[in-house]
Amino acid sequence: MAGGPLEGIRILDLTAVVVGPMATQTLADYGAEVIKVETPTGDILRDLNGRAITPKMSSKFLHLNRNKRSLVLDLKQAAGREALLKLAARADVFLWNIRPSAMERLKLSYDEVRAVNPRIIYCGMFGFGRGGRYREKPAYDTIIQGGSGVAALHHRAMGEPRYIPIVMADRTAGAVAVQMILLALVNRHRTGEGASIEIPMFENMAKYVLEEHMYLKTFDPPLGPTGDPRLFDAGNKPVPTQDGWISISANTNAQMFALFDAIGRPELKTDSRFSSVTARFANVTELYVIRNAGLKHKTTAEWLELFDQLGIPAMPYHTLDSLMEDPHLQDVGFFQKVDHPTEGRIVNMALPSKTSFGGRKDFLPAPKIGQHSVEILREIGYDDAAIEAMIASDITSDGRINSPDS
Repeated sequence: MAGGPLEGIRILDLTAVVVGPMATQTLADYGAEVIKVETPTGDILRDLNGRAITPKMSSKFLHLNRNKRSLVLDLKQAAGREALLKLAARADVFLWNIRPSAMERLKLSYDEVRAVNPRIIYCGMFGFGRGGRYREKPAYDTIIQGGSGVAALHHRAMGEPRYIPIVMADRTAGAVAVQMILLALVNRHRTGEGASIEIPMFENMAKYVLEEHMYLKTFDPPLGPTGDPRLFDAGNKPVPTQDGWISISANTNAQMFALFDAIGRPELKTDSRFSSVTARFANVTELYVIRNAGLKHKTTAEWLELFDQLGIPAMPYHTLDSLMEDPHLQDVGFFQKVDHPTEGRIVNMALPSKTSFGGRKDFLPAPKIGQHSVEILREIGYDDAAIEAMIASDITSDGRINSPDS
């Protein structure tokens, strides 16, 4: 038994790359049983992350697919679709991330899946909402970052469009999927009814960006342009110190006045440009110039010690490598070294959020492709002869780590 609040919830995960696997891993980490249904060639993420110890076991795949079992099914073959629907009949959630028209061609629309399980939570994740003209466009994270204005934020702030070098559109949509699936499960608990959920990446990212930057065009007629000027200001970045950089954000009067004292400019507390939140907002460029000049005269460690004493929010500026050495992350046990059956010792990340109800008690390492095909097919009633026939027809594959008799 997995333990955790989602123990007993069964999820069929037809997703690949980041957007869906992130969502299902979150649910799996809290006890859900997740069956990762892969094509015979496997999730493309298995090959998308540079060097690996074992083929099709990339580092990013390892980080996004723990606590799942892998079942290979060729859904373009009738027997593969039949096996999937047998699984759907006993599942709680059916999650996918291809275009809706492709699901219809596979004869796996909501109505077709609901026909075998009226209580199913059927959740589709795709690029663009079905009601708009972009509905058939393919989408990856960079496509959504460019189309939703994320790349334009860099253009406005730095002078050229750039993608944020993390798949943030995928991860944002994945987090939304977790929320919506849990809402649907609560609704089903109350009403007994299943649900269809559509999570378009473009619309979700447009909301994400414009909540921040619709700004004065929020009003009709507009009171001014788009874009929060504080966030676009050239001074809004890690601040140079005597020996490196520091991340600092003083917003309240108490925090900012303490900062003025710390940099030896106490007179700014009564300066009409900086004496209130509203005034500092209107004069943010001048404020950043003064702040940044003042922080050049001590080391990062000296500033951090002083800011902790004064209650000014600040953190070290981390590189990716120094982040992995952060002492606070060491304190909370964020990094855990675990043994993977094919990849050896790997660095895993613990659940960052802590709850009184806890999460999964066991740990399932990210699976090899088709590692659990045989056991899952047995669970839904296929005998060994039928499974061998499916393997011979390339409908499934046997990726077990141990011997075929295990």
